[in-house]
Amino acid sequence: MIESLHIENLGVIEKADLLLSPGLTALTGETGAGKTMVLTSLGLLLGQRAETTMVRTGAQRALVEGAFILSPASRAAMRATEAGAELDDDLLLASRTVPAVGRSRAHLGGRAVPSTVLADVGSRLVSVHGQADQLRLRSASAQRAALDGLGGSTHAALCRRYAEAYRARNQAATALEQWQAGTEARAAEAEDLRRWLTQLEELSPEPGEDAALTVEAERLDHAEDLRRAATTARTALVGDEETSVDAPDVAALIAAAQRSLDHIADVDPVLAALAERLHQFSIVGTDLAGELTDYLASLDADPARLAWVQDRRAELTRARREIGGPNTQIDDVDALLAWGENAAARLAELEGPHGTSETLSENLAAAEHELAAVAQTLSAARRGLAERLENEVNTELEGLQMKDARLVVDLQPCQPGPTGAETVSLLLIAHPGAPALPLGKGASGGELSRIMLALEVVLADNGADPALASAHHQRTFVFDEIDAGVGGRAAREIGRRLARLAQTHQVVVVTHLAQVAAWADTQLVVLKEPVTQAPRDPDGPQESGEEQQTVRTRVLAVAGQARVRELARMLSGHDDSDAALRHAAELIDEAHVAESQA
Repeated sequence: MIESLHIENLGVIEKADLLLSPGLTALTGETGAGKTMVLTSLGLLLGQRAETTMVRTGAQRALVEGAFILSPASRAAMRATEAGAELDDDLLLASRTVPAVGRSRAHLGGRAVPSTVLADVGSRLVSVHGQADQLRLRSASAQRAALDGLGGSTHAALCRRYAEAYRARNQAATALEQWQAGTEARAAEAEDLRRWLTQLEELSPEPGEDAALTVEAERLDHAEDLRRAATTARTALVGDEETSVDAPDVAALIAAAQRSLDHIADVDPVLAALAERLHQFSIVGTDLAGELTDYLASLDADPARLAWVQDRRAELTRARREIGGPNTQIDDVDALLAWGENAAARLAELEGPHGTSETLSENLAAAEHELAAVAQTLSAARRGLAERLENEVNTELEGLQMKDARLVVDLQPCQPGPTGAETVSLLLIAHPGAPALPLGKGASGGELSRIMLALEVVLADNGADPALASAHHQRTFVFDEIDAGVGGRAAREIGRRLARLAQTHQVVVVTHLAQVAAWADTQLVVLKEPVTQAPRDPDGPQESGEEQQTVRTRVLAVAGQARVRELARMLSGHDDSDAALRHAAELIDEAHVAESQA
C-alpha cells in the first residue's frame, strides 16, 4: 500500500505532502483545484510517461516521492530487488524527477532505474480505475486469474493439477519428437558401438596388460645386459664353479671370518653376538646368490618373443586410439575395458525395449488422456464460477444504480494451453439489446469505474486477491471520478462498497460527492489559492508595484468540524449553511453506524 506521497512543483501544486489511510482515503476539492495533479503524481510513480508541461511554471523541475509498504516476499519486492533497489524492512521508496527541459529520472529503493521498472513494480501494488481506463482486469490473463480466484484453495489445486498435466503432456510429446528426429543418429551410434565392441572382443585385452608388456619389453630388449650384471653379482657372492680361477668371493670370505671366531666366541658374549650376526650375513648372501641364479634362469633373450610383445603393444595402442572415435580419449587398457562396459550398456539401451517409439507413443497418449480429463473438469468448474461471478457482480451493479448493465463472463473453447482449454473474457452489456463488449468499451469513465468497483468488491469478498494474505501489505485501488453522473442513493451505495473494499485493501477515491467522501477513514482536501509574486526579470531591475498574480494548490487533511464543513461545501457549495452542516454530520454518522454493523 501507499504510505505517503510528496509532491513539488507539479502543475498547480507547489508543494504537498499526503499521508494516506490504510483503509479508505477520499480526495476532494473544487473542480480545477488540482485533484488530477495528485493522480498524475501517482501515475509518475507508476511509470507513466512524463511530460515537461507537467512542471509548474517558473520551476526548474517537478519531483514526486512515494513510500510503499509491501511484503519483502512479494513479487513486487523481488522485481524491485532484481533492479537493484533496497528495501528498508517492508518500506520501498520511489521517486520521479521531471525537469523543465530534458528527460525524466526515476529512482527505486535508492537506485536509478528505467521508468519501465517503476511500471512493472507499480502494477503489482496499485490499480487505477478511472477516466484513463487503466484497468487491472483488462488483460485476458488477469480476467482468468480473477475468475479462478473465486474458487478458493480447492479450485487453485485443480488449476495446479491442470498445469502439471499440461507440462507432462508437453514433455511426453517432446520426448517422442526427439526420439523420432534422432532415429538415424541412434542407428549410426549403434553401428559404431557394435563395430568397436567387436574390435574390443577380438583384441581381448587383460586388465593391466599394457603395463605388464611394457615391463617385459624392457627386459627382453636388455636381456644380455641383465644377464651379464646378474652373473657378475652371483660370482661375487659365491664364485664361479665353471672356471678354475681361484678368486675370492663373499661366501668364502664370510666362511673364513666365521672360522676365525668360532673357537673363541664363547669367551666373550659380545664377540659371540657378532659371530651370530656374521652367520646371518652368510645366510643372506647365500639366499641372494640363489635368487640371482633363478633370475638368470628366467631371462629370455628370444627375439621372437620380443617381436610379439612389441606387436601386441602396438595393437593395444591402436585400439585405444580408434575405439570410441576421435572425440574419445582412452589412456590405458583399464580405461579401454571400462569404456567397453559403458558402450555395451548404451548399445543395450539403444537396441532394447526401453525408450522405443512405441513406449514413448503410449506415454504421450496417456498424458493426453489425463490432460483432456483434467481440462474437462477445470472447464466445468470455471463455468460454475462464471455464473457465480456474473450473479454477484450484477447484484452489485443494481445497488450502484446500473440495473440495466450486465456483466457477462464469456468462456470460449480452445486448444488446451498452459492455463486451460478455454479463453476467459469479461464482457459488458451496457443496456438491454446492446451487444456484449469488452470492458472499457460501451461505458463512460464513471460507469466503467463503478463496474470495476463491483468486480473488485466481489473479488475481495471472496478472497480472490493475493494481497489479502497480509493486512499489512495491501494492494491499493484508486478510483477516479467513480461518482460521475450519479447522486443521492447511488452515491451512498458507492461509498458503502468502497468502505467494504477498504476493509481488505487500501482504497483512494477522487470524488465530488459528500455521500461518498463521508465513508472515508481519511479525507484530503485539495485547495487552490491565489498567490502574489514579485516579477522575475533577470535582465532588468524590479520596479515597485509590479506584481504577478498566480495560484498554487495545497493538500490538507481534514477531520472533526473541518471535515464536516468540507462535506457541507460539497453538498451545497457553502460551508456555513446550518442545513448543510447538519446534513454533513448526519452523513458521517450514518457511515460510522453502517460500518460498525457490517
